[in-house]
Amino acid sequence: MSARVCRPAALVCAAALLAACSPGGNAPTPAQLAAQQQAAREAQATQKLALYQTMVNTQRYALAVPIGQDIVANFAGTQAAATVQKTLPEIERTASANAERARLQALWAYQTGKESGGTQITASIYSSRPGGDDRVRLVLRRHSAWGQSAYLFGSGRGFACSGHCAIPIGIDGAPPRPWKAYLPVTGEPAIFIEDDPRFIAALAKAKKLTMQVELKGRGSETLVFEVGGYDPARFPELPGKR
Repeated sequence: MSARVCRPAALVCAAALLAACSPGGNAPTPAQLAAQQQAAREAQATQKLALYQTMVNTQRYALAVPIGQDIVANFAGTQAAATVQKTLPEIERTASANAERARLQALWAYQTGKESGGTQITASIYSSRPGGDDRVRLVLRRHSAWGQSAYLFGSGRGFACSGHCAIPIGIDGAPPRPWKAYLPVTGEPAIFIEDDPRFIAALAKAKKLTMQVELKGRGSETLVFEVGGYDPARFPELPGKR
């Protein structure tokens, strides 16, 4: 077939292409393209919204927060984003409060077992200040033979106290008040707080305790205990003991 025969067919094809690209062809207009893109964003945002609402409804707020933040940040202008913005601030506050509550609860350790022929239950927490190897442990103890006690247990040489002494204790920012204390006769690096029932009752309502103590070889030091996660149900009374 000669080139002259093929030329009319090529012209027909070129004309068809021009027609398709012309305003009067079938190609979508810019407005149609924008509408299609917005519809696709709405559909994607709606899917994410469903997942966000599932997390909220099942109270998995820590998982709901990043999903909601993604919808608001990356799908602005969608109906889903508008819906999320109504609830996200409150969900963020709840998730933050839950995380802080879990952190405080994790600071406490609870143990139940046999000790010196009796049943013993303890609840203990390390100081957040000082930290590291210099931490001091606050221990609440109930023993079937010895009764109840509250004491500080430190590392190194223990505490300085001549007979009976006083530990200034501040509760939730209030001015410190002296609490009578004494060293154990057995010589452990510990110091016991007198009137332990009142101390434990005060601790159960507190968020933070500060204690001014004298440490052998280190002098005066302020201990800080974040006690807000204490769970009295995990430190139950023993039968017949206070």
